[in-house]
Amino acid sequence: MAVVGIAVYIVLDVIAQLLPPHYSPISQAESDLAVGPYGYVMTVNFVVRGLLTFAFLFGAVGATRWGKTARVGLALLAIWGAGAFILAASPTDVGSVVTVHGTIHNLTAAVAFLGGAFGTLLLSFHLAGEERLRRIDLAARVIAGLSVVMVFVTLGTSVIHRLAHVFGLVERIFIGLVLLWILLVALQLLLTDRSRGSVIRG
Repeated sequence: MAVVGIAVYIVLDVIAQLLPPHYSPISQAESDLAVGPYGYVMTVNFVVRGLLTFAFLFGAVGATRWGKTARVGLALLAIWGAGAFILAASPTDVGSVVTVHGTIHNLTAAVAFLGGAFGTLLLSFHLAGEERLRRIDLAARVIAGLSVVMVFVTLGTSVIHRLAHVFGLVERIFIGLVLLWILLVALQLLLTDRSRGSVIRG
């Protein structure tokens, strides 16, 4: 479910980007795609991001044994997922006008992004102790480490005016890293499920 969700998310994101008013993917936030005549596409996509995150969490909790540190990581990743639903319900502000829903959107995005970055990082340190996930331990740590770096770069470019022209690109790289981490772990769980099933049938 999480793997399918990520595929759907990418497709909808591309569609939203191609539709008017053609916001710049380099300078403008992904959230800007939810504002405009076809903004509902990105709004739906935020919901998809929340659903795929919780689908992943549900599957991961049932498939592995998580320690205390990992549970904190799961909670942080849940904040990332829940934040996506709030982003869908609170459109961002495009332009100079500041609204309540726009402020809620920005604050939620900051908290959710931190949750996604540090959630994946904490969970990555647990993978080496899981037989099914040991093979992707190093790759998961590298991706999670990069996501932590990129979340601070993203937050930095959002407040440093001279770097605002690359905010959209930086933010998309960060979101992509978190989704890549989820995809990597989800695929590994699926592959080990299939191999176990083959052994049982054999």
